Amino acid sequence: MSRWRNLFKGENVKEAFDRTFLFAKFLCFLHVTNTYLCSPVLVRGPSMLPTLSLTGDLLLGEKISTRLGKVKNGDIVLVRSPENPKRILTKRILGMEGDNVTYLVDPQHSEKCRTVTVPKGHVWIQGDNIYASRDSRDFGPIPYGLIQSKAFCRIWPISGFGSMGPDV
Repeated sequence: MSRWRNLFKGENVKEAFDRTFLFAKFLCFLHVTNTYLCSPVLVRGPSMLPTLSLTGDLLLGEKISTRLGKVKNGDIVLVRSPENPKRILTKRILGMEGDNVTYLVDPQHSEKCRTVTVPKGHVWIQGDNIYASRDSRDFGPIPYGLIQSKAFCRIWPISGFGSMGPDV
C-alpha cells in the first residue's frame, strides 16, 4: 500500500503534469505553424512536369504572403480545387486580376487560342504541363480565396532541394 502512496506523491504528479503541459505546448506550436505560417505538402502527378517530378516532391508552402495578397505571376501555389474542395492542386499563377491571358483551348488537337480577362478577385492558374493538367483552361479563373499557400522551398528529393521562386 505504501508503494501506491509513493507513486502519487507530489513529485511524480508534478513531473507528469510538467511533461504533459510541455507536450500540449508543442502540439499548439505545430497547429499554429501548420495553420498560419507554413506546412509541408506532398505533390504528385503530371500537371507540373518538368518543374516537379511525377513521383512526388515534398514542398514547403508558406501562408503569410497569400493572406497579405503578395502572390504574383510565376508563383507556384497550392489551391483548393473549385471542382472538388477535398483536393489541393499545385499550379502556377499566369494571370492576376485585370490581366489578359491567352491560352490554347485544346493543345493536343488544335492551335485554337482564346483570350480571357481575369476578373477582380480572381487569378488564372495553369500547370506547367499543358497536355496533362486540369486548370483554369477547364474551370476558368479561380477566386483568390481558394489559394491555400505559396510553394517556396522543395525539401525532397534532396537533389532538387532549394528555392521555388518564379524562375523554377
